Amino acid sequence: MSLRLSLLNAYLRTFVRPSLRRVPTPQIARAHMERSAARFPVSMRGINLHEDSIPGPGGPIPAEWLSAGRADRRRVLIYLHGGAYIMGSPRTHRMITVALARMTGMRVLVPDFRLAPEHPVPAAVDDAVAVYSWLLAQGYLPENIAFVGESSGGGQCFGALVALTRRGFPPPACIVAFSPWVDLTLSGASVVSNAGRECMLPAERATEVAAYYLGDSDPADPVTSPLFDEGAAPPTLIQASRAEILLDDAVRMADRLDRCGSDVTLELWDKTPHAWQFFAGLIPESKDALTKAVTFLNRHVGG
Repeated sequence: MSLRLSLLNAYLRTFVRPSLRRVPTPQIARAHMERSAARFPVSMRGINLHEDSIPGPGGPIPAEWLSAGRADRRRVLIYLHGGAYIMGSPRTHRMITVALARMTGMRVLVPDFRLAPEHPVPAAVDDAVAVYSWLLAQGYLPENIAFVGESSGGGQCFGALVALTRRGFPPPACIVAFSPWVDLTLSGASVVSNAGRECMLPAERATEVAAYYLGDSDPADPVTSPLFDEGAAPPTLIQASRAEILLDDAVRMADRLDRCGSDVTLELWDKTPHAWQFFAGLIPESKDALTKAVTFLNRHVGG
């Protein structure tokens, strides 16, 4: 474990997890995340940023296009940000989306999808489906599109795949999921067993946070909890930490996809926090994980 990772874990455990434990409402959590991101500005040198608006089922979906230099305009990563479906935006996640744009040489599309509790299930997944179908309508080929996401965004990638399959759309080229939240029933043993080791997420609030997104819906519906789907997936890379409460989500999802005959790779890391890939440029473990993800993406997107 690097010194920087040790310091990051201490910071998350001392400041971030207590803050998430105390924050009273999703709206306040949302504002806090935006302010926190603003305190750590990301260098945009050499990055092209273009704002767009994509037709969606609930109205236009704002989105950011990110690219570095002369990017390959044929290949697109749809990045679905985390934040437990209640917070986050393209602005809060530029640390990782800019890194992916630089490292892959592809264009990264980051939708500002609808958030709960104002927009519960299935709003986030429906918006992801709308973004993907819009790209197809613009002439992009499925084999040139990937879904990438962390935490709830990782689960959203798989939920969108379920919804796309149900609607008869071709699948994307591949999926990369960092610490995905794929079981909103919270049945994974690590939600309890790793509660003390987890540096960032307060396990005691997991049920409450899930309820904001679920509303009155069934938490075991495969669109919401894709762990319970029975379909295969395109080539998939899942990365997770052995020290996080969502460890069993990642392990069980990989096992389920393997049983369905999917080409799935599971990479587990020691002592890293939940979705540590987010901290691109801050810790070497983030760069190492993203390098593996980029290798996977370049092998499967447009390959």
